[in-house]
Amino acid sequence: MKQRRTADALIVGAGIIGAACARAYARLGLSVCVIEPGAIGGGATAAAMGHLLVVDDEAGGTDAEFQLTRRSQQLWQQWLDENADHPAQSEHQACGTLWIAADAEELALAERKQAWLAARGLAAEIWSAADLARAEPMLRQGLAGALHVPGDARVYPPKVAARWLAEARAEVIEGQVLSFDGASVLLADGRRLWGAMTVLCAGLASQAWLPPGWLTPKKGHLAITQRYPGLVSHQLVELGYIKKAHLTDQDTVSFNVQPRPGGQLLIGSSRQIGRSDRELDPAILQDMLRQACGYLPGLRDLSLLRCWTGARPASRDGQAIIGAHPELKRVWLATGHEGLGITTSLATAEMLAELSLGTAPQIDATPFSPSRFA
Repeated sequence: MKQRRTADALIVGAGIIGAACARAYARLGLSVCVIEPGAIGGGATAAAMGHLLVVDDEAGGTDAEFQLTRRSQQLWQQWLDENADHPAQSEHQACGTLWIAADAEELALAERKQAWLAARGLAAEIWSAADLARAEPMLRQGLAGALHVPGDARVYPPKVAARWLAEARAEVIEGQVLSFDGASVLLADGRRLWGAMTVLCAGLASQAWLPPGWLTPKKGHLAITQRYPGLVSHQLVELGYIKKAHLTDQDTVSFNVQPRPGGQLLIGSSRQIGRSDRELDPAILQDMLRQACGYLPGLRDLSLLRCWTGARPASRDGQAIIGAHPELKRVWLATGHEGLGITTSLATAEMLAELSLGTAPQIDATPFSPSRFA
């Protein structure tokens, strides 16, 4: 086996999760090989907004999700501080998040979120309608206020994935995975790669090697404008996004706009349950843009550069799947993150490396264990 081994860890998928796992294993002294049929970070990673945030239970999350996002945010900051080039290479922008309250009911939700975060030592403050108007004059008049979370940020995920693979000195092999058994991976062209373990990080494609129904696609649309520097300073998200994102029986659109370093505005977001095709849906796209213009009327005067779609890999219960494959020995899973793959990538990789190498995880891994579906 040793003479035929390609790498200690064979990682299936070169998205943000696969790249983070490659980096985590390499930092522990393992050799890594990453198998990817397409471009690095070209799947769900390329269709993500790159929002780095901590999820609170007032946002419909759980304590486990909060712990995973908080740990990952700490690891993101450590990585950014490791090298003076990392912020620019990742297009990191410490823009913070403004959770926009359209009315008194949503402002009360913002206040509950602020209290919840403050109780856990995380900075957050309530902004009045006047504060909001001064900070983001493009927003429509009549909004009730906002929750400002200054510690949130954004990155450009495909560049991050490529950087992490380079840091891991990973051998990247272009190929379509046909099967694996924990000791080897068979590619569609007949090549067989050998390794001590296989790590499955292939997003929705992971479903091919999982029991039926573990993953569900949630298709999303994104649009980006031409360059208009200085129009928006923060990641802007409607508080209504919280309940819409967790609906499981209907398509939804929400207001979510992010400033890019060059002055472009990235516009989201939509969710179509059970859809994994890449075609633009004109009706959903129009609804999403109409919702954005409802909060930022000035968007109507801007020109779009392009629009595209992606499919979020959502697990059956909404929590990421991190841990041992239920049937295949020496096969480990990291998938099902839905819209939190970018934020939680580093903590996911840390947890999976700890589990697979037999060390105690930094945070409780039980809520993410694949065994919960057994």
